[in-house]
Formats: sequence, structure tokens, C-alpha cells
Amino acid sequence: MFGPLGPILDPPLDPLLAPDYSSANSHWMTSSSENSTCAVKPGTAADVGVILQILNTTRTPFAVKGGGHASNPGFSSTAGVQISMSKFSEVTYDANAGTATIGAGLIWDDVYNQLAPYNVNIVGGRVTGVGVAGFTLGGGYSWKTNQYGLTIDTVQAFNLVLPNGTATTVTEDTYPDLFFGLKGGLITYTANNVPAVNTATANFAANNTDPKAQIITTYNFLLGSIGVSQLIFYDAPTPPAGIFDEFLAITPLTQDISTRSFVSLVQSSPANATTGLRGSFHTVSLTDISPAILTEIVNQTNYYGETLGLLDTGLFISYDVEPFLSSLFSHNSTPSAYPPSRAQGLLPLNLYYAWASSLSDTTFQNAIQESAAYLKSKAVAEGQDVADAAVYGNYAISSTPLQDIYGANLPRLQAIKAQYDPSNVMGLAGGWRF
Repeated sequence: MFGPLGPILDPPLDPLLAPDYSSANSHWMTSSSENSTCAVKPGTAADVGVILQILNTTRTPFAVKGGGHASNPGFSSTAGVQISMSKFSEVTYDANAGTATIGAGLIWDDVYNQLAPYNVNIVGGRVTGVGVAGFTLGGGYSWKTNQYGLTIDTVQAFNLVLPNGTATTVTEDTYPDLFFGLKGGLITYTANNVPAVNTATANFAANNTDPKAQIITTYNFLLGSIGVSQLIFYDAPTPPAGIFDEFLAITPLTQDISTRSFVSLVQSSPANATTGLRGSFHTVSLTDISPAILTEIVNQTNYYGETLGLLDTGLFISYDVEPFLSSLFSHNSTPSAYPPSRAQGLLPLNLYYAWASSLSDTTFQNAIQESAAYLKSKAVAEGQDVADAAVYGNYAISSTPLQDIYGANLPRLQAIKAQYDPSNVMGLAGGWRF
């Protein structure tokens, strides 16, 4: 039915007969999806306010889904009421102010496409399929982070519905405490070229000083062997001579390098190839992409690929190495929930394990945590100051303690939560619980 809150979508006898219900609940990973009791797609902030008031009165569990890229089960899914933000799909550009207003239901592919006619871009996601809302609130590492900081550093205002149903605009001036709390081209190589890729990656991480140049080196285990996907990016039509030569000199399995639109770059990564599998992310914070750490990452990719591949034939394992400049946190002086400290730049290593069977959930989740702990111990042993470094919440597995993400900011965040949500409405939802 359609009413002032939009359609209320009941679970169908056959989900194929109700695509709206299915789309409201579906996630990039099937392990992140649940069959909700019903789903609702609000169209305005006022709609969201009324929904929250009803949920508070009835004390009904709920979840809010933006792009649906969350890997942790229950973070944006529920067996209660699923709120899908898909109708918040606007992108407007104010040329005079130099700002864009972006809906919480979008993925970054949509944003780049809609901004392209204005010949402007934004600090957003690096691969296809990533949602705007969760990515931004978690911090947001971008192809443009070396130049402009995290995505959260570029936000001027949030249109927020408080847990009591009140819609408000949050800026550093209007609600400084809430503003603080909210700011939380492809080449593939075969296994025989992994040592050369390691050397090129370590050299780039150690020597690059150009903020327009960026790479992601991804070690993948699939179909019984390791391979490398290498993304390279330069934020101009033509990069300086020599900046990526070490990578381009390695004989590739495939290569797709060109001057292209930003959305074409984002969609060149095969990130959606594992859509529909079960999966989990986890992370380690590094300060240095050393040759020794890269060797350990390759060994971990092989070890867990071979070991877990015996248990689940749908296995895919990926370790994403992301070298940023050490100045990446220096672009914003406004305090934010994440990172809790900007004194030291942190490089997030993203671990991604995907599998087919729900019977393998615990085994794979335990393995990814074991691997992350091992790599952290190796980084500490080689002298990296990361024993107590904050981890990136958008990559962290659900069992990660809040202290590990928000550090010394945690007490302040808990006080903000108590002030603006005294009825604990958000306690009915998933995600990081304060």
C-alpha cells in the first residue's frame, strides 16, 4: 500500500513477486541480508521522523540501509522493520558554493555519473557498488584523499533525523557535538609476477610524494592460485613521466589503462564479481608498506586461500594494500569521531574473505581475525607504531571493540548518544553500539 510514509512492503510468498521488498532487504553480501518482517522506503526526512517515532513507541527492532555494502550481519539488516533509503537519490550541484547535496540512498557510481556533466568531482568511493552514507560516516578513504583528506573531512552539513523524529541540519556551528560524532585503471598480474609487484608497490609507497597519484594493490586467491589486481590512478589527463613505470614494465595478464572518466575508473575494478556470496571484511592499520609486510600479506593470501579452499569451493580471498601519503589526516583541523587522532597517518589494509556456504561462516570469520592479528603483530615487530592504532570502522569486523575504532573519543561519543537518544531508539537498530 502507499501512504504518507511511502509503500509498506510485506514479505511475499515468493520474493520474486515483490522486487521492492527484495531490493529493500538485499545487500552486496548475502550474509549481510535478512528477511525483514516488513520494509519501508521513506521519501522525505519527515517520513523518517514518523517511522522512528512509531518504532520507538512499539520498541520494534529496525535497520537502515543506504547502499547495502555493509559486510557485518545485522548492521544494516534486521528481522524487524527494514528502512530502505533508496528514495533519497538526489544529487544537486551548487556551482556558486562549490558544493553538492547527495542522497543517502545512492552508491558512488550514481554520484559520479550525475556530477560528470558539471565537470566536477568529489571525494568518494574507489570501487563500484559502495554506498554513500555508510562510507562517509565511517571516514571514507578516496582516490582523492591525498589531496583533500577523508570524505568526512569534506562534508559541510548533514541533514539528520534525530532519534526523537525531529529533522535538523547539522553543521559545525549549529550542532558541533553532533557534527563531531557524525564525522566518523586496472592491471592484473599472474602469480609469477608477485615479487615484482611487491617491489613496485613498496617503492611507490616509500617514494611517491605526488598527492594526485594513487594505487591499490590487491592480492587475490581464486580457483586455487594467487593473482594481483593493480589499480593505478592519476588525477589529471596525463601523469608525469615515470610515475607508474615500474608497474607498467611488469608483463600483465590483462591491462586496461587509459585517460577516462572517473566513474569508468571506479567501475573498471571487478569488485562486483563476488556479489551474492557470503563474506566479511576486516582490517589492520599500518604506517609503512614495507617489503617485509608485503611478503607476509602474500604468504597469508596463499595460506588461507589453500587452507580454506579445502572447506568451501566458493572461496575468494583478497588483501587490499592502500598506500596513502603520511599527510592524509592533515587536510582538516575540525575534530571528528574518526580518526580519533590525526597526529599520525594510518594506512588501512583491507582483508576480504568470501565464501558460498552458511555452514562456513564461523570458520571464515575466525580465520580473517586470525590473519589480521598476525599481520598486526608482524607490523609491530618490524617497528611500526600500530599496537594501539585506531582501525578503520568501515572495514572492521563486527566483534571489533569500539575503543579500537574511536579511541579516546569513545566517552564523548557515548555522552552524545545519551544526550540525543535518551530513549535508546538506536539501540533497536544494528551497527556500532555506543
